Amino acid sequence: MQIPQDLIDTAKLKLKSVQSEAEFFQLRAQFLGKKAYVISAFATLKSLDPLAKVAAAKELNILKGSLNKIFEDALVNLQSEDDFTVLDTTLPADPYLVGSIHPITKVSQRVMDYFLPLNYQVFPGDEIETDYYNFEALNFPENHPARQMHDTFYLNSNAQSQHLLRTHTSNSQIHSMLREDLPLYMLSPGRVYRCDSDTTHLPMFTQIEGLVVDQDVTFGDLKGVIINFLEYFFEEKPEIRFRPSYFPFTEPSAEVDIKFGNNGWLEVLGCGMVHPNVLKGCNIDTKTYRGFAFGMGIERLAMLYYGVEDIRDFYSSNLDFLNQFSS
Repeated sequence: MQIPQDLIDTAKLKLKSVQSEAEFFQLRAQFLGKKAYVISAFATLKSLDPLAKVAAAKELNILKGSLNKIFEDALVNLQSEDDFTVLDTTLPADPYLVGSIHPITKVSQRVMDYFLPLNYQVFPGDEIETDYYNFEALNFPENHPARQMHDTFYLNSNAQSQHLLRTHTSNSQIHSMLREDLPLYMLSPGRVYRCDSDTTHLPMFTQIEGLVVDQDVTFGDLKGVIINFLEYFFEEKPEIRFRPSYFPFTEPSAEVDIKFGNNGWLEVLGCGMVHPNVLKGCNIDTKTYRGFAFGMGIERLAMLYYGVEDIRDFYSSNLDFLNQFSS
Protein backbone atom coordinates (compact mmCIF):
# COMPACT_ATOMS: atom_id res chain seq x y z
CA MET A 1 0.00 0.00 0.00
CA GLN A 2 1.32 3.44 -1.01
CA ILE A 3 0.66 5.93 1.81
CA PRO A 4 0.87 9.65 0.81
CA GLN A 5 3.65 11.29 2.82
CA ASP A 6 2.55 14.88 2.11
CA LEU A 7 -0.83 14.52 3.85
CA ILE A 8 0.43 16.08 7.10
CA ASP A 9 1.99 19.06 5.30
CA THR A 10 -1.24 19.61 3.38
CA ALA A 11 -3.28 19.57 6.61
CA LYS A 12 -0.93 22.09 8.27
CA LEU A 13 -1.11 24.40 5.26
CA LYS A 14 -4.91 24.38 5.13
CA LEU A 15 -5.22 24.91 8.89
CA LYS A 16 -3.42 28.25 8.55
CA SER A 17 -6.39 29.72 6.67
CA VAL A 18 -9.05 28.54 9.15
CA GLN A 19 -10.87 31.50 10.79
CA SER A 20 -13.63 29.84 12.81
CA GLU A 21 -14.55 26.61 14.58
CA ALA A 22 -17.05 25.82 11.86
CA GLU A 23 -14.29 25.96 9.24
CA PHE A 24 -12.02 23.91 11.52
CA PHE A 25 -14.43 21.00 11.94
CA GLN A 26 -15.24 21.01 8.25
CA LEU A 27 -11.53 20.68 7.43
CA ARG A 28 -11.01 18.03 10.13
CA ALA A 29 -13.71 15.90 8.55
CA GLN A 30 -11.81 16.01 5.25
CA PHE A 31 -8.73 14.45 6.90
CA LEU A 32 -10.19 12.31 9.72
CA GLY A 33 -13.85 11.83 8.85
CA LYS A 34 -15.52 8.61 7.67
CA LYS A 35 -14.75 9.38 4.03
CA ALA A 36 -11.20 10.63 4.65
CA TYR A 37 -8.18 8.78 3.19
CA VAL A 38 -6.96 7.43 6.56
CA ILE A 39 -10.28 5.78 7.46
CA SER A 40 -10.94 4.38 3.99
CA ALA A 41 -7.37 3.00 3.82
CA PHE A 42 -7.94 0.85 6.90
CA ALA A 43 -10.82 -0.84 5.05
CA THR A 44 -8.48 -1.97 2.26
CA LEU A 45 -6.05 -3.74 4.60
CA LYS A 46 -7.98 -6.99 4.40
CA SER A 47 -6.91 -7.43 0.79
CA LEU A 48 -3.17 -7.46 1.68
CA ASP A 49 -1.04 -10.45 2.67
CA PRO A 50 -0.27 -10.74 6.40
CA LEU A 51 3.20 -9.13 6.32
CA ALA A 52 2.12 -6.18 4.15
CA LYS A 53 -1.03 -5.73 6.26
CA VAL A 54 1.04 -5.33 9.47
CA ALA A 55 3.42 -2.82 7.87
CA ALA A 56 0.61 -0.76 6.30
CA ALA A 57 -1.48 -0.76 9.49
CA LYS A 58 1.51 0.56 11.45
CA GLU A 59 2.05 3.42 8.98
CA LEU A 60 -1.66 4.29 8.93
CA ASN A 61 -1.83 4.39 12.74
CA ILE A 62 1.19 6.70 12.86
CA LEU A 63 -0.40 8.93 10.20
CA LYS A 64 -3.76 8.98 11.99
CA GLY A 65 -2.08 9.82 15.32
CA SER A 66 -0.08 12.64 13.75
CA LEU A 67 -3.18 14.13 12.13
CA ASN A 68 -5.12 13.90 15.39
CA LYS A 69 -2.32 15.74 17.22
CA ILE A 70 -2.14 18.45 14.55
CA PHE A 71 -5.90 19.10 14.69
CA GLU A 72 -6.03 18.99 18.52
CA ASP A 73 -3.29 21.64 18.77
CA ALA A 74 -4.93 23.74 16.07
CA LEU A 75 -8.28 23.70 17.91
CA VAL A 76 -6.63 24.82 21.17
CA ASN A 77 -4.92 27.70 19.35
CA LEU A 78 -8.12 28.68 17.59
CA GLN A 79 -10.15 28.77 20.82
CA SER A 80 -7.48 30.79 22.63
CA GLU A 81 -7.53 33.36 19.80
CA ASP A 82 -11.33 33.68 20.18
CA ASP A 83 -10.95 34.30 23.93
CA PHE A 84 -8.41 37.09 23.47
CA THR A 85 -8.39 39.22 20.35
CA VAL A 86 -5.74 41.89 20.01
CA LEU A 87 -7.24 45.16 18.77
CA ASP A 88 -5.16 46.88 16.13
CA THR A 89 -6.02 50.57 16.54
CA THR A 90 -4.18 51.48 13.35
CA LEU A 91 -6.77 49.71 11.19
CA PRO A 92 -9.66 51.74 9.71
CA ALA A 93 -13.00 51.47 11.49
CA ASP A 94 -15.47 48.87 10.29
CA PRO A 95 -18.30 50.39 8.27
CA TYR A 96 -21.63 50.37 10.08
CA LEU A 97 -25.17 51.35 9.31
CA VAL A 98 -26.52 54.58 10.75
CA GLY A 99 -30.07 55.81 10.89
CA SER A 100 -31.45 58.50 8.62
CA ILE A 101 -34.25 61.05 8.72
CA HIS A 102 -37.65 59.62 7.82
CA PRO A 103 -39.05 60.97 4.52
CA ILE A 104 -42.13 62.39 6.30
CA THR A 105 -39.87 64.35 8.64
CA LYS A 106 -37.86 65.59 5.66
CA VAL A 107 -40.98 66.82 3.89
CA SER A 108 -42.32 68.46 7.08
CA GLN A 109 -39.07 70.37 7.46
CA ARG A 110 -39.16 71.39 3.80
CA VAL A 111 -42.63 72.87 4.32
CA MET A 112 -41.53 74.81 7.39
CA ASP A 113 -38.38 76.03 5.61
CA TYR A 114 -40.68 78.04 3.33
CA PHE A 115 -42.90 79.59 6.01
CA LEU A 116 -40.45 80.25 8.86
CA PRO A 117 -38.54 83.00 6.97
CA LEU A 118 -41.96 84.69 6.53
CA ASN A 119 -42.13 85.06 10.35
CA TYR A 120 -44.59 82.23 10.96
CA GLN A 121 -44.33 80.89 14.51
CA VAL A 122 -44.61 77.16 15.30
CA PHE A 123 -47.25 75.87 17.74
CA PRO A 124 -47.28 72.03 17.83
CA GLY A 125 -50.56 71.68 19.78
CA ASP A 126 -51.96 68.67 21.64
CA GLU A 127 -52.81 65.31 20.06
CA ILE A 128 -55.33 64.54 22.83
CA GLU A 129 -57.94 67.25 22.66
CA THR A 130 -61.38 68.12 23.97
CA ASP A 131 -64.47 68.20 21.79
CA TYR A 132 -64.63 71.97 22.30
CA TYR A 133 -61.25 72.82 20.73
CA ASN A 134 -61.45 70.14 18.05
CA PHE A 135 -65.04 70.81 16.93
CA GLU A 136 -67.20 73.35 18.75
CA ALA A 137 -64.81 76.32 18.71
CA LEU A 138 -64.18 75.63 15.01
CA ASN A 139 -67.87 76.12 14.19
CA PHE A 140 -68.74 72.42 13.74
CA PRO A 141 -72.48 71.92 14.30
CA GLU A 142 -73.51 69.16 16.71
CA ASN A 143 -74.80 66.94 13.90
CA HIS A 144 -71.68 67.27 11.70
CA PRO A 145 -70.59 63.84 10.32
CA ALA A 146 -66.97 64.35 11.48
CA ARG A 147 -68.19 64.15 15.08
CA GLN A 148 -69.51 60.64 14.59
CA MET A 149 -67.67 57.55 15.86
CA HIS A 150 -66.90 56.33 12.35
CA ASP A 151 -64.66 59.36 11.74
CA THR A 152 -63.26 60.21 15.18
CA PHE A 153 -61.32 58.21 17.78
CA TYR A 154 -62.99 59.05 21.09
CA LEU A 155 -61.22 58.25 24.36
CA ASN A 156 -62.66 56.76 27.50
CA SER A 157 -62.31 59.50 30.08
CA ASN A 158 -63.75 60.32 33.47
CA ALA A 159 -63.21 64.02 32.86
CA GLN A 160 -66.20 66.33 32.43
CA SER A 161 -65.13 67.25 28.89
CA GLN A 162 -65.21 64.60 26.19
CA HIS A 163 -61.70 63.77 24.97
CA LEU A 164 -60.58 62.47 21.60
CA LEU A 165 -57.58 62.12 19.31
CA ARG A 166 -57.56 65.30 17.27
CA THR A 167 -58.84 64.88 13.72
CA HIS A 168 -56.86 67.87 12.40
CA THR A 169 -54.25 70.36 13.55
CA SER A 170 -56.89 73.11 13.36
CA ASN A 171 -57.34 72.81 17.11
CA SER A 172 -54.09 74.77 17.43
CA GLN A 173 -55.76 77.74 15.73
CA ILE A 174 -58.08 78.25 18.68
CA HIS A 175 -55.36 77.89 21.33
CA SER A 176 -53.13 80.33 19.45
CA MET A 177 -55.81 82.97 18.86
CA LEU A 178 -56.84 82.86 22.54
CA ARG A 179 -53.27 83.09 23.79
CA GLU A 180 -51.23 85.16 21.31
CA ASP A 181 -51.27 88.83 20.41
CA LEU A 182 -52.35 89.98 16.95
CA PRO A 183 -51.30 90.02 14.19
CA LEU A 184 -50.77 86.25 14.22
CA TYR A 185 -48.83 84.13 11.73
CA MET A 186 -48.61 80.54 12.90
CA LEU A 187 -47.85 76.96 11.82
CA SER A 188 -48.89 73.81 13.64
CA PRO A 189 -47.22 70.56 12.53
CA GLY A 190 -48.24 67.25 14.07
CA ARG A 191 -50.03 63.93 13.89
CA VAL A 192 -53.77 63.63 13.48
CA TYR A 193 -56.12 60.66 13.60
CA ARG A 194 -59.17 59.52 11.62
CA CYS A 195 -60.95 56.21 11.00
CA ASP A 196 -59.76 55.80 7.41
CA SER A 197 -57.28 53.60 5.55
CA ASP A 198 -56.54 52.94 1.86
CA THR A 199 -53.82 53.75 -0.71
CA THR A 200 -54.25 57.52 -0.18
CA HIS A 201 -55.56 57.62 3.44
CA LEU A 202 -54.16 56.56 6.81
CA PRO A 203 -55.75 56.31 10.29
CA MET A 204 -52.75 58.31 11.58
CA PHE A 205 -51.06 60.90 9.41
CA THR A 206 -49.19 64.21 9.58
CA GLN A 207 -50.63 67.64 8.94
CA ILE A 208 -49.28 71.16 9.00
CA GLU A 209 -51.83 73.84 9.78
CA GLY A 210 -51.24 77.46 8.84
CA LEU A 211 -53.11 80.48 10.14
CA VAL A 212 -52.82 84.20 9.48
CA VAL A 213 -54.90 86.79 11.35
CA ASP A 214 -54.16 90.38 10.39
CA GLN A 215 -55.76 93.52 8.99
CA ASP A 216 -56.75 93.70 5.32
CA VAL A 217 -56.16 89.96 4.66
CA THR A 218 -57.83 88.68 1.48
CA PHE A 219 -58.45 85.41 -0.33
CA GLY A 220 -56.01 86.68 -2.96
CA ASP A 221 -53.28 86.76 -0.29
CA LEU A 222 -54.12 83.16 0.63
CA LYS A 223 -54.05 82.01 -2.98
CA GLY A 224 -50.73 83.72 -3.62
CA VAL A 225 -49.13 82.12 -0.56
CA ILE A 226 -50.34 78.63 -1.55
CA ILE A 227 -49.20 78.89 -5.17
CA ASN A 228 -45.81 80.33 -4.22
CA PHE A 229 -45.33 77.63 -1.60
CA LEU A 230 -46.16 74.77 -4.00
CA GLU A 231 -43.81 76.18 -6.65
CA TYR A 232 -41.07 76.41 -4.00
CA PHE A 233 -41.77 72.93 -2.69
CA PHE A 234 -41.69 71.15 -6.07
CA GLU A 235 -39.05 73.44 -7.57
CA GLU A 236 -41.25 73.85 -10.65
CA LYS A 237 -44.67 75.16 -11.58
CA PRO A 238 -47.01 72.19 -11.07
CA GLU A 239 -50.51 72.09 -12.47
CA ILE A 240 -52.69 73.40 -9.61
CA ARG A 241 -56.40 73.89 -9.25
CA PHE A 242 -58.56 75.47 -6.51
CA ARG A 243 -61.98 73.83 -6.09
CA PRO A 244 -64.80 75.43 -4.08
CA SER A 245 -65.38 73.37 -0.96
CA TYR A 246 -66.88 73.53 2.52
CA PHE A 247 -65.21 73.59 5.92
CA PRO A 248 -67.14 74.75 9.02
CA PHE A 249 -64.28 76.99 10.16
CA THR A 250 -63.62 78.81 6.85
CA GLU A 251 -65.83 80.72 4.41
CA PRO A 252 -65.23 80.82 1.50
CA SER A 253 -63.35 77.51 1.39
CA ALA A 254 -61.35 75.68 -1.25
CA GLU A 255 -59.49 72.43 -1.79
CA VAL A 256 -56.21 72.53 -3.67
CA ASP A 257 -55.32 69.71 -6.06
CA ILE A 258 -52.15 68.85 -7.96
CA LYS A 259 -51.94 66.74 -11.11
CA PHE A 260 -50.63 63.35 -9.96
CA GLY A 261 -49.08 61.27 -12.75
CA ASN A 262 -51.57 59.14 -14.66
CA ASN A 263 -53.94 58.93 -11.70
CA GLY A 264 -55.53 62.34 -12.23
CA TRP A 265 -55.73 64.95 -9.52
CA LEU A 266 -54.70 64.50 -5.89
CA GLU A 267 -55.89 66.80 -3.12
CA VAL A 268 -52.96 68.13 -1.08
CA LEU A 269 -54.52 70.77 1.14
CA GLY A 270 -57.66 72.61 2.16
CA CYS A 271 -57.85 76.35 2.77
CA GLY A 272 -60.13 79.32 3.17
CA MET A 273 -60.90 82.57 4.96
CA VAL A 274 -61.40 82.09 8.70
CA HIS A 275 -65.11 82.04 9.50
CA PRO A 276 -66.25 85.13 11.47
CA ASN A 277 -67.86 82.85 14.09
CA VAL A 278 -64.41 81.34 14.84
CA LEU A 279 -62.83 84.78 15.20
CA LYS A 280 -65.65 86.03 17.43
CA GLY A 281 -65.34 82.94 19.62
CA CYS A 282 -61.71 83.91 20.24
CA ASN A 283 -62.66 87.49 21.12
CA ILE A 284 -61.24 88.96 17.90
CA ASP A 285 -62.85 92.07 16.42
CA THR A 286 -64.02 90.99 12.95
CA LYS A 287 -64.40 94.61 11.85
CA THR A 288 -60.64 95.10 12.23
CA TYR A 289 -59.15 91.66 11.66
CA ARG A 290 -59.64 88.92 9.13
CA GLY A 291 -57.72 85.73 8.60
CA PHE A 292 -57.02 82.81 6.34
CA ALA A 293 -56.10 79.23 7.16
CA PHE A 294 -54.73 76.19 5.34
CA GLY A 295 -54.01 72.61 6.27
CA MET A 296 -51.92 70.17 4.27
CA GLY A 297 -51.31 66.43 4.52
CA ILE A 298 -47.56 65.81 4.62
CA GLU A 299 -47.89 62.23 3.39
CA ARG A 300 -49.80 63.44 0.32
CA LEU A 301 -47.05 65.96 -0.45
CA ALA A 302 -44.42 63.25 0.09
CA MET A 303 -46.23 60.96 -2.37
CA LEU A 304 -46.00 63.63 -5.03
CA TYR A 305 -42.46 64.72 -4.16
CA TYR A 306 -40.99 61.19 -4.15
CA GLY A 307 -43.34 59.55 -6.67
CA VAL A 308 -44.83 57.06 -4.18
CA GLU A 309 -48.16 55.53 -5.19
CA ASP A 310 -49.26 53.94 -1.89
CA ILE A 311 -49.31 56.20 1.18
CA ARG A 312 -49.04 53.16 3.47
CA ASP A 313 -45.47 52.48 2.29
CA PHE A 314 -44.19 55.31 4.49
CA TYR A 315 -45.12 53.36 7.64
CA SER A 316 -44.61 49.75 6.49
CA SER A 317 -41.14 49.50 8.17
CA ASN A 318 -39.80 48.20 4.87
CA LEU A 319 -36.07 49.05 5.00
CA ASP A 320 -35.64 48.54 1.27
CA PHE A 321 -38.25 51.28 0.76
CA LEU A 322 -36.96 53.64 3.47
CA ASN A 323 -33.29 53.31 2.47
CA GLN A 324 -34.13 55.08 -0.79
CA PHE A 325 -34.45 58.32 1.18
CA SER A 326 -31.31 57.97 3.35
CA SER A 327 -29.19 60.41 1.33
